[in-house]
Amino acid sequence: MWLLLAFVAIPMIEIALFISVGGAIGLWPTLAIVLLTAILGTHLVRSQGLAAIGNVQKSFNELNDPTEPLAHGAMILIAGVLLLTPGFFTDAVGFALLTPLFRKMMFNFARSRVRVQGFTMGSTQSATFHAGPGNHGRHPAESDVIDGEFSEVDPAKNGAAQQLDSAKNHTHKPSGWTKH
Repeated sequence: MWLLLAFVAIPMIEIALFISVGGAIGLWPTLAIVLLTAILGTHLVRSQGLAAIGNVQKSFNELNDPTEPLAHGAMILIAGVLLLTPGFFTDAVGFALLTPLFRKMMFNFARSRVRVQGFTMGSTQSATFHAGPGNHGRHPAESDVIDGEFSEVDPAKNGAAQQLDSAKNHTHKPSGWTKH
């Protein structure tokens, strides 16, 4: 419902702003402003996007929570799309998303509305904690589940029978470096 309202309201706001600004300053200055905001927005998105990528890499390298740098990167990407979209309202929202204070406020607003049930960090050991349903806060090492693979070996087959079967299954001759 909200998405439908946005798809209807935003173009209407943009058309009204184009008519108002175009009537006040004329056609060519209006088009020049739209073109300049797209060029300026592209430059700002490129520079802030590179900084955001650096922050994401830094958080991964230091094994910190990458949620906030990823959210800032996503907001910068959305700002780029809005700034490339012709219009004054989308440009205003796009430039707002390029300011770090506004992004921080948006991130805190979103964080207050989202509940995270589990978070996994990669490391050399599998030491992850999941607080989801059914685990009751237990560490995976304390779990009763052991993951593994197996294959059945027929004890009736001895060395000669295994060599015969091995020779049947191979399409090449032994190299001499291994026993078959």
